Amino acid sequence: MADFKLEDIRNLFKNKSRIEVRLSGAGGQGLILASVIMAEAVGLFEGKNVAQTQAYGPEARGGATRADVVISEGEIYYPKATKVDLLLVMTEEALTKYKHVLKPEGVLIYDEFYVHPKTLPVSRSFGFDITRTARDVVGKMVTANMVALGIISALTGIMSEEALKKAVERKAPEGTEEINLKAVEEGIKLVKERFK
Repeated sequence: MADFKLEDIRNLFKNKSRIEVRLSGAGGQGLILASVIMAEAVGLFEGKNVAQTQAYGPEARGGATRADVVISEGEIYYPKATKVDLLLVMTEEALTKYKHVLKPEGVLIYDEFYVHPKTLPVSRSFGFDITRTARDVVGKMVTANMVALGIISALTGIMSEEALKKAVERKAPEGTEEINLKAVEEGIKLVKERFK
């Protein structure tokens, strides 16, 4: 992996007028909720235009799933992601299925717990222990989606940490706000440790 500085990665997203994000994995990993929270963080708390769409595999739980978030400074005339700037993959199947939609200069984030790529589609590919952090540090494997959002926020700057936390407080299922916020914090920490 090339030696990137955090600032270099953030600069890729800084002045883009349209950013396409795809969160992908298996049903049951909470990626639809994660995309809704991301859309709310960017749209409601940062004042950008945003469109969120989703697609499920043949079975809701366990089958392939993806959720797209399109972020724009201006009008969004086409709400679906076609060539993505940021791809999150939480399973090997998601990597195989969606790596072709990632722009050559795009950023790939993958979960090292489930994804063991032999080849990576772009030079800006970053593996993090997303599920293991959710299970062992946060204490609930189902918070992996929030760990991933923390990573996305800290790595790309697409949404500020503050906006993300406000959106989590609003959208997390009632009674789970605290543990989900902890998961976001742990995701942010993973990025800070990587780019010390």
